[in-house]
Amino acid sequence: MSVRLYALDGCPWCEKAAEALDDAGVAYETEWVDALHSDRNGVKRVSGQRGVPVLVDEERGVTMAESANIVEYVEKSLA
Repeated sequence: MSVRLYALDGCPWCEKAAEALDDAGVAYETEWVDALHSDRNGVKRVSGQRGVPVLVDEERGVTMAESANIVEYVEKSLA
């Protein structure tokens, strides 16, 4: 799967990003991160930071954070 969303269960910003992907019909994999900020090493390895959501689009070579940026990217590039 070329699109991956790093998310935290119950995170409203993560839900917003996931909803944009769902609405656009994009197939993606969710990587659930640990609630403890200091344990989010997987997302830090791909994005350089531990905050979520983070979208990784391997096919296009795009990695981005911030739900508003992700929603805009999905609507413009993946829909």
